[in-house]
Amino acid sequence: MTHAIEIATDLRGLFGAVRDQGSRPTCLAFAASDTHAGLRDGWTALSCEFAFYHAQRRAGRPPTHGALLKPMLEALCQDGQPGEDGWPYLTVIPSDHSQWTPPATVGALFGRAGMTGAPELDLIISTLDSQRPLMVLTKLSQSFYKPDADGVVHPIPGEQPNPSLRHAVVAVGHGTVDRQTAILFRNSWGASWGVDGHAWLTEAFLKPRIFGTAILMEDVNVSCHSSAV
Repeated sequence: MTHAIEIATDLRGLFGAVRDQGSRPTCLAFAASDTHAGLRDGWTALSCEFAFYHAQRRAGRPPTHGALLKPMLEALCQDGQPGEDGWPYLTVIPSDHSQWTPPATVGALFGRAGMTGAPELDLIISTLDSQRPLMVLTKLSQSFYKPDADGVVHPIPGEQPNPSLRHAVVAVGHGTVDRQTAILFRNSWGASWGVDGHAWLTEAFLKPRIFGTAILMEDVNVSCHSSAV
């Protein structure tokens, strides 16, 4: 099926290639890191591993569990992030979780303030129109896993969101798909999902599934270097 897609705002040019979180529960760390990196001048990928580590440490959660939004925002603001080279993403974490710690030196840290927002399409659209990508938290269902050839996700008739399947993505554009409002998202499942890792989620899919948003704001000064604390 070919869709009529009209783009109103497209921020994909702020980003580098889409990355792949693999089998780890790190979607929020990827969404936060890429949103943060997309707001900086030029594109330098930031360390998802570092953000995930500090969010989990703040929340008292193990690396086998997904991160929570409030600790993630606190980590970005108070701990900051180095570039990806400072602590590259681990495909598999050590079986001994006590060995899961940052390198002694990770390089310069970049901090950013953030705030939670309402789970509303109008907020997403207005933020994108201000040239700012943002994080969106959504419940998943079957159609999300297989965008069509045009990179469009529209719910199958009768399909319901699964409250136990929660995922974080980055809103990077908006427009219409077949005259219906749609948001363009950057995912963290590699380039094979959608079109180069992006897909349009229609209003019919999004409205019953969005349960949170987060907007990153101004730069915050943090320590120039980090230890493995």
